Order: sequence, then C-alpha cells, then structure tokens
Amino acid sequence: MKTILVAEDNDGNYILMTYILKKNYNIVRAVNGQEAVDKIAEGGIDMILMDIKMPIMDGLEATKIIRKDHPDLPIIALTANAYESDRESAFEAGCNDFIAKPVNCQTTLDIIAKYINK
Repeated sequence: MKTILVAEDNDGNYILMTYILKKNYNIVRAVNGQEAVDKIAEGGIDMILMDIKMPIMDGLEATKIIRKDHPDLPIIALTANAYESDRESAFEAGCNDFIAKPVNCQTTLDIIAKYINK
C-alpha cells in the first residue's frame, strides 16, 4: 500500500483527509513544513498532500526544499486559498497539482490516483 504524507496543522482537516484516504493508502502526518521536510528525509513516502499555510515553515517553503532532493515526488497543494495567484505560487514552488478546500472526496481521490498510480 502506498504512503501519503498529509502535511496539515488543522486537526479537523487532517481527520477529514484520513477519512478520505484510509481505505486505499497508509497515512503519515506532519503538522508543519519543517516536520514534512524531516519525514521526507526519513523515506518511505510516495506522495505529499501539502497544506500551504502552516506554522514554523509554510508549505511553499517546504515544497522548495523537498524538490531539491526529490524532483519526482508528487506534491499536491492543499489549501483554502483558492485564488489564481495561490495556484501559481504553488506551481512555482514545485507542486504538481492543487486541491482547494473544502475538498471534494472524489476529486481528491482522482487527483491522487493520477500521480500515485503511475
């Protein structure tokens, strides 16, 4: 079973993501960008769902750092900031795709499958 790192500081959003993902994927949590960077360095992660607004280090900065050593790791931005400028910032940082909150279960699973089941 593939493992997805959910980088999300909000407990409610994390619980929702586990509900959506738990049947098909192993789930690991990071509560901030620095923790996401550290967990990726440990290995065993197949994809990241990266919240953009997090404490200590935001998702954009974490994505830039992770991209340096893991250029092929799928990183999906997961954010309530759904403006076009936010989408562009996510892609510029190195995200492969973008999911706006509140998430749609089927859309989320479809986007994940597009990258993780290659």
